[in-house]
Amino acid sequence: MNESLPSDAGKPRELQGFLNRTVYHPLAHRLARALVPTRVTPNMVSIAGAIIVMVAGVLYTLVATPWAIALAFVLHLSWHVVDGADGALARMSGRASPSGEIVDGLCDYAGHGVLYVLFAATLDDTLGAGAWALALAAGVSRAFQSVFAESQRRTYQWWAYDVPWLQNTKGQGDGIGVKLSRIYLWAWNRMAGPTQAVNALVSSAEHDSAERARIAQIARRTGRAILPTVAIIGANPRTILLGLSMIAGSPLWFFLIETVAFNIVLVAAILQAASIGRRIAREIAHGNRED
Repeated sequence: MNESLPSDAGKPRELQGFLNRTVYHPLAHRLARALVPTRVTPNMVSIAGAIIVMVAGVLYTLVATPWAIALAFVLHLSWHVVDGADGALARMSGRASPSGEIVDGLCDYAGHGVLYVLFAATLDDTLGAGAWALALAAGVSRAFQSVFAESQRRTYQWWAYDVPWLQNTKGQGDGIGVKLSRIYLWAWNRMAGPTQAVNALVSSAEHDSAERARIAQIARRTGRAILPTVAIIGANPRTILLGLSMIAGSPLWFFLIETVAFNIVLVAAILQAASIGRRIAREIAHGNRED
C-alpha cells in the first residue's frame, strides 16, 4: 500500500511542494543521515529547530540591522531543513512515535511563540496594547491554520498510502503528551467535517486488502485536489511572507496577512475539504453498491 512513497521524505510527490522537493527535504535527509551514528536524538533536533526560530526572532527585532534581518531570514528558512530532519532521523533510527510528533509540534509552537512575542514587543511602541491583541490573534490563527493544514495532509496520506498518524493511535493515560494530542485532535475534528465519514470507511476496510486498495486509489484521484489549498496556509509561504514583511520594515504586515488573508484561505480550505470528503464517500459507496 505504501507504493510511490519516496524513502528520503517519507511522503508522496504530491505532498511535497517545490521547495520541499528540491531543497528542504533533500537537505533534511542528508542531515538526518549524518546524525544517525551520533547520540543526537530526534527530540534534540526538534529543540534545535525551536532555538533557530528564536534566534531568528532576536535578529529580526532586537538587532534589526539590514544584515541581521537578512541573516534572520536565512536562519528561518533553514528551520525547515531542521524541522524535516527530526522526522527523517526518527524513521532512520527506528524511533518514530506519536510522542515524537507531539514534541515536534511543541517545539514549533514554542519557537514561533517567542517570535510572536518579540514582534508584539516591537509593535508595542506604536500600537500599544493593540500589538499584543494582534499578536495573540495571529498566534491563534496560526495554530488553527497549522492544525488543519497538517492534519488534512496527514489524513490524505493515511487514506491514499495507508501511512498511520496521530489520529490512528489511542493515547492512554493522563500524561501531558496524551492531553496535548487530544487537544490537537479535538481542534482537527471540529474542522474535519465529512472527512470523518471517509475515516470510518477507511477503518472498516482495514482487513480487506482489495477494498482498502480501491479506497486508496479513489483518495489519490479525488483527495489530492485539496493539497494546493492547504499548502497556502502551510509553513513554507508563511516563512517567506514573514521575511518579506520584515524586509518591508514591520511585522505588522505579516500579522495582518495571518489574521485576515490566511483565515480566508482556511475557511475556503475547510469548505473544499468538506466537499471532497463527501465526494470520496459517495465514490466509495457507489463502488460498494456495484459489488
